[in-house]
Amino acid sequence: MNVKKINENIYGIHLDIRANDLFEGIWPIPDGVSLNSFLVKGEKTAFIDLFRDWGGAAAEAEAALKSLDMDFSRIDYLILNHLEPDHTGWLKEFRAKNPGAEIIATQKGIDMVKSFYKIEEGLRAVKDGDTLDLGKGMVLSFYETPNVHWPDTMMTWEPSSGTLFSCDAFGSYGALGDKVFDDQYDEKEHAFYEKECLRYYSNIISSFSSFVERAINKLASLDIKCIAPSHGLVWRKEPKNVIDRYTKYASWAKGPAEKEIAVIWSSMYGNTKAGVYAVVRGIEKENVPYTLHRVPDEDVSYVLATAYKCSGIVIAMPTYEYACFPPMSYVLDIFRRKHIFGKKALRIGSWGWVGGAKKEYDACLPSLKWDSLDSLEWTGYPTDAEFALLEERGSELARQVKGL
Repeated sequence: MNVKKINENIYGIHLDIRANDLFEGIWPIPDGVSLNSFLVKGEKTAFIDLFRDWGGAAAEAEAALKSLDMDFSRIDYLILNHLEPDHTGWLKEFRAKNPGAEIIATQKGIDMVKSFYKIEEGLRAVKDGDTLDLGKGMVLSFYETPNVHWPDTMMTWEPSSGTLFSCDAFGSYGALGDKVFDDQYDEKEHAFYEKECLRYYSNIISSFSSFVERAINKLASLDIKCIAPSHGLVWRKEPKNVIDRYTKYASWAKGPAEKEIAVIWSSMYGNTKAGVYAVVRGIEKENVPYTLHRVPDEDVSYVLATAYKCSGIVIAMPTYEYACFPPMSYVLDIFRRKHIFGKKALRIGSWGWVGGAKKEYDACLPSLKWDSLDSLEWTGYPTDAEFALLEERGSELARQVKGL
């Protein structure tokens, strides 16, 4: 059953997406992702956050509503907290089934309804403090939370149950199956979803961390008993856990983050790889935790999550045709776009007939705002003296991270 009862008046319409394509066209979701919509019933009925017809989502949602003796034609209000197409892609089909429902969003959201979907009638723009009375004591309030993570974003609040419908905020990757609520999971299962929450945040939200902090501060006075995001677990027992998690993630954007090191490496013929393990030996001497990611073997989505979490970064790559190894250039560009700023860093790498990677790496440093140790480069395979120096540089980076 795709319907999950939050209370007598609020139901979650839960859809698991297990598809071969990528989230936002870029991020892998090997364990799927959930799409959560919500039905709020008073004398009138509101449907909060839609979906796109992804992996059969529309048919599943219609079946879920039918189990509640409802269908889309009987919805009075469609509330769109966020206009990204994973939450609105089925809007034209909804409008065809229900031409009379009022569509509610922020003004920027309403502008997107018009531009994305060419719908002009039955629209209402809301702002901070506006309310929607559904009757029977069910009154929804709206809070604008722009740039978490689109400029149109808002959250919807139902005070009698203490439920915050937060759309993409407080979300995560990972399909959920029949268990939707936080109190249905054990510690091991929560650890998995926490990792997927960090990956989701680093991939999608990290560039907007200052806006996340503003939104959390704005909502601080609410007596939140349940957080109902549009991706991931519904937090009905410990909503503070996911709020604290997002607060921590947002703080990492300004640094420092965790006292750990992300070792991100590429190697064509094993020469740079040899240097990586010398650096790792130096890190281990200082007892600083580290995580290894090989590029391009591992998708940048996972590399990004580790880099965002760590205060220290090792970038290890060979020179390739007078410049950085191309897959690592892509990683560095993603880091810039996703604001992986303020890290303690070390760059190493081998070259064959001539160097060049150092020049390109150094050009990235101002935009990344990294405090980087001097790069270490060598020709071919490292000498014993170079191995010793690489090990010492690993220790030096680890000491800097420990000192944060």
